[in-house]
Amino acid sequence: MEAFIVDPRKTTPSEMERGMRDVKLVFSINHTMPYTDEYNNLVKELFNGNIGDGSMVMPPLKGVCFDRVKIGNNVMIMPDCLMMSRGGITIEDDVMIAANVQLISNNHDLHDHQLLLCKPVRVCRNAWIGAGATILPGVTVGENAVVAAGAVVTKDVAANTIVGGNPAKFIKNVD
Repeated sequence: MEAFIVDPRKTTPSEMERGMRDVKLVFSINHTMPYTDEYNNLVKELFNGNIGDGSMVMPPLKGVCFDRVKIGNNVMIMPDCLMMSRGGITIEDDVMIAANVQLISNNHDLHDHQLLLCKPVRVCRNAWIGAGATILPGVTVGENAVVAAGAVVTKDVAANTIVGGNPAKFIKNVD
């Protein structure tokens, strides 16, 4: 998925309906007992079935445009994840996302704050995103990479590396 611009002032009725549907589903998810069929069905509905086998999203969940999120197999997403998903978010197999992580695939234009600048976020296989980390638009976190707790990731993270800080910088390679 490539970068694109969205003007929310031109939202179609179907887009508005989809947004309201997401808000209601997120509310239901956040008020339903996890590990139940009811909960699992709500999560599948929110992500349009784009959630793999053995994956779990723990409540509460926050965000928008969940139809643009794809979650692989055996993914664990801990509580308070924020998914600003207008630009698209892909989470590959075996990823661990700790609590309070923000996955941000859209931002506002500097000159016209109503415009959204959208770039996809990708978290590759077996990556681990530490608690409170923020992944910004256009970033790919490479396979087996680790993002330290509280990091703000503004650039791609190479496979098999650990990054941390604000902005996130290379710490070391994963053995």
